[in-house]
Amino acid sequence: MPQEIIYNNQLLAIIISNKYSEPGIHFFTPDDFSQQLAFMKHPVGKIIQPHVHNPVQREVHFTKETLFIRKGKIRVDFYTNEQTYIDSYILETGDVILLSEGGHGFEILEETEMIEVKQGPYAGEKDKTRFLSESKIHIKDLKDE
Repeated sequence: MPQEIIYNNQLLAIIISNKYSEPGIHFFTPDDFSQQLAFMKHPVGKIIQPHVHNPVQREVHFTKETLFIRKGKIRVDFYTNEQTYIDSYILETGDVILLSEGGHGFEILEETEMIEVKQGPYAGEKDKTRFLSESKIHIKDLKDE
């Protein structure tokens, strides 16, 4: 199962391991999230009916971002909105993470290629508040939870 990173009843992130594989369509995000994350596995010959998306007005208050680790290894550090360090996890090739609330930082542990998807348009430095990283890191195993 995907791992939910929760702190004080706040969903900070959802991590989908590269080992996850279940047939069908599985949504991992709550219906009210401004960005939805799902895993899809279909057999050969499955038809997904052609479709268009209808214009639906949506209101987005906070940026949510999804990272696809194409190659490499990173450490993701989680923080509260008040910039207090919580824990860290290691992500590797094929893992996916949706960052929904709180703060986060990264250390690249191996040469890494990532794809990032988030709401736009990007507002540059107005989009984020930078702060100093924690020096005492605690890495949790994804199986701990």
